[in-house]
Amino acid sequence: MSVERYLNHPTFGMLYRVCPVATGEEIYATLYAQRMFFRVTSQPQGTSFEAMPFSDARHHAEQNLLRLRRNQSPELPLWKKLFDQTFI
Repeated sequence: MSVERYLNHPTFGMLYRVCPVATGEEIYATLYAQRMFFRVTSQPQGTSFEAMPFSDARHHAEQNLLRLRRNQSPELPLWKKLFDQTFI
């Protein structure tokens, strides 16, 4: 099982998924300059990218970890590793 997912941004190139937020919404970061974060919304009309600050992206990632911990998800170690690589 892998939590890795990548997406191509029209301007900033390859992005990797940091965490899910809600149905159809996820947080992504630039692959090479890891200080740019985007809320990516997938809709039938297309995909939209909204830039967001580092602190907001980290907050969403922490909320994801808390949710996984509460649900005792087997994916928790994978998301924890991704969190550490991205934010620490």
